Amino acid sequence: MSNRKIIPSALPGVRPTGLSRRGVLQALGAGGATLAGGSFLAACGTDPTTTEPGGVAAEDKSDTDKRVNFSNWIGYIDTDENDESVHPTLVAFTDQTGVAVNYTEDINDNDEFFGQIRPQLEASQDTGRDIVVFTDWMAGRMINLGWVQELNKSNIPNAVNLEANLQNVGFDPGRRFSLPWQSGFTGIGINRKAVEDLGVNPDSINTIDALLTTPELNGKVTALTEMRDTMGLTLLSMGKDPNAFTEDDFGAAIEKLQQAVDSGQIRTFTGNEYVGDLQSGSIAACIAWSGDVIQLNFENEDITLVTPEHGQMLWSDNMEIPNLAQHKKNAELIMNHYYDPAVAAQLAAWVNYICPVKGAREAMESIDATLMDNPLIFPDQATLDKSNVFMALDEETERTYNDQFQALIGN
Repeated sequence: MSNRKIIPSALPGVRPTGLSRRGVLQALGAGGATLAGGSFLAACGTDPTTTEPGGVAAEDKSDTDKRVNFSNWIGYIDTDENDESVHPTLVAFTDQTGVAVNYTEDINDNDEFFGQIRPQLEASQDTGRDIVVFTDWMAGRMINLGWVQELNKSNIPNAVNLEANLQNVGFDPGRRFSLPWQSGFTGIGINRKAVEDLGVNPDSINTIDALLTTPELNGKVTALTEMRDTMGLTLLSMGKDPNAFTEDDFGAAIEKLQQAVDSGQIRTFTGNEYVGDLQSGSIAACIAWSGDVIQLNFENEDITLVTPEHGQMLWSDNMEIPNLAQHKKNAELIMNHYYDPAVAAQLAAWVNYICPVKGAREAMESIDATLMDNPLIFPDQATLDKSNVFMALDEETERTYNDQFQALIGN
């Protein structure tokens, strides 16, 4: 697998990261499918030890030890154009509060990172991190295990700026334990020229059924190794709600995808390494993440994200404070910083995912007005109405469904 891919931006002040936060260990040369399968089994081989709901606090050193340890995904923050090690929004936070930030890009996959910090959390030990960032389903798992602390909203007054549609999610009603970092859509990524070159009208590839059955696209389609994205869209295409489906529904969706694999329609399942193939036209259409497609579209207007007629998937990556974090108040202060609309806009202009902060769209005008009307960064209500989240799963069901999906994708 190739190393990190950089896609230069044609927009002033916007530098796409190339490697999506949804990506896997590309920089280390590890395959997305292997990581998604192997690490999950390692994490779920035995049921984790739970803690009382609400988490476990350590003596907070925030007032005397002016620092905070922040673990996040690779390429998921603004970067100085002349020095990639400098993040302007973090510099501004330190200037305003005096709190130094130890920012580490050490999350490459939900399961893999969970496996890293699980031993300390099970042993009631500090992980060395004050903020971690997990996708919805894993953030919910951390909450259910009692491994994250309840937020003190008095330290996060800007939390009132959280967009309404993200305020009462199933895994964390009322957002007692988490706040979104960024959100994104999963839909169909299309290279319109590549599709046209195959003799197909690109506008006809507007459903998962079209993606999986249009004969001219045979071998020119990929899907994602992220189970909730690929299976969520497939369930939607069958008229099923990804947030309320049965075991039989899941099995039928597996069978539908298996037919596309057996016919050769689906070439492979990928992490975000589909980006290069979609850009080159080696694949014509795929299940794709919104941030990746925005970045590609900066360089090639033929590449677009299509919302399937039956709907798309919506996910968030969420900030949480793990048990026994040593700098809880400082962690809450940095959350507050990123819920300032001006800071949120600055971040969104770089990472190109959905901004979860009210007021950021208006603040974007002074940064890059062309992004204000991009529905993949600031979605309108019609776009949100076609968006769906995946059902929360218990440990046993998670294992069962993951085993079926890993068998489908060849692990």
